Amino acid sequence: MSVEDIFQTMRELVAEQFAMEPAEVTMDTAFEEDLGADSVDLVELVMAMEEEFEVGEIQEEELPTLKTVGDAVNYIAGKLQK
Repeated sequence: MSVEDIFQTMRELVAEQFAMEPAEVTMDTAFEEDLGADSVDLVELVMAMEEEFEVGEIQEEELPTLKTVGDAVNYIAGKLQK
């Protein structure tokens, strides 16, 4: 799965969770600053990512590194290459 494919899927997950249009979601979209995500939103998004990409459990200590959609896309890309 390419980074672009991952981004398209992430874009749809984020758009669905935050009730917005997928076109509004970019690699630079910040979860907290741009979307107003709180910790519950982020946990729900991570659970959706784990299920969608079948990457297993994302460790809680890794969550602070996922600040933008791009961070999440790159994280998933790294997990899928292993």
